[in-house]
Amino acid sequence: MTESKKQTVYISGVTGFIAQHIAKSLLESKNFKVIGSVRDSAKASSLVSNLNNNPDFEIDVIENIAEPNAFDESFKKYGKSIDFILHTASPFTFNISDVQKDLIDPAKNGSENIFKAAHLYATNLKHFVVTSSFAAIVDRKIAGDPSTIFNEKSWNPNTLEDGLKSPASGYTYSKTVAEQTIWSLAEKLNVGFGVTAVNPVLVLGPQAFDSNATKTLNTSCEFVRKLMQTKFGENIPDGLTGAAVDVRDVAKAHIMPLLDSQKFDKKRLFMTESPFSNQIILDSLNKVTGLQGQIAAGTPHKDDNLGNTFAKQDNTETKKLLGFEFTPVEKSVMDTAVQILKVQKEL
Repeated sequence: MTESKKQTVYISGVTGFIAQHIAKSLLESKNFKVIGSVRDSAKASSLVSNLNNNPDFEIDVIENIAEPNAFDESFKKYGKSIDFILHTASPFTFNISDVQKDLIDPAKNGSENIFKAAHLYATNLKHFVVTSSFAAIVDRKIAGDPSTIFNEKSWNPNTLEDGLKSPASGYTYSKTVAEQTIWSLAEKLNVGFGVTAVNPVLVLGPQAFDSNATKTLNTSCEFVRKLMQTKFGENIPDGLTGAAVDVRDVAKAHIMPLLDSQKFDKKRLFMTESPFSNQIILDSLNKVTGLQGQIAAGTPHKDDNLGNTFAKQDNTETKKLLGFEFTPVEKSVMDTAVQILKVQKEL
């Protein structure tokens, strides 16, 4: 494909765990140009380097996507050249003093800002994909009930009042209201482009680039790294349990709507593969050369039936739409470990 025919994808929050995989895949295809928004250009320098200073990659600095009209100037500049928008940026801070101000408003306003700017200035836009979350699907009150089923049509029923009760509730509500804002605006503005939401559970898997495995990893992958640092015979608590999905599958789910807008328009892609727990991660890590017999074993396979102890996650419609086999969580964990070990050996 000649350069003049390359389509342009705008990715908000391009330095994120999922977003880097997306940008890498798009550029490797040689069919796309990528404009990526970042809060700080200095933090994007390593990504530019990892992408070998690709001439089809450009950085766009937006310091605070929650500020009123945050994307307007950027989209005035790039608007007509943008074919697709992937809104992966998600304002979130663990140092919460005000749930409304620090969590809910930024999530809602960030989504509203980019979508309105897209409608106004990205006049040739074909498709808009928002990175949402299982948090926008799950009802925590019944999440532990094995007779419950969550699917693509399920919504977190929490109200604003519920969300204000704690940072954890505020986070799940913020993800819900952010996605609902997109769907509401799409209908209200009667947009002429397709819209898709991607709703992953906990995202595991290797970093897009080996160099990223030298520092503290994203929250989900830190679970893997910390268990890699355990000692043989060490007692390991049960810890967090839930469902996981591979980052490479989540990245692919963001890209496929760009290739067939009509097929994915108005769809929610529920990205979930299988249960995870400390024990399930340890079972996988103990199959990795260099770790087997060196780290904690826990009680092998005690969580093999973990999925039967909480609500069922049915993403049959998503898997049918996407048409590819999801990566087993065991492989996600093992690939993460192999990458970390490889980088440690090279240091």
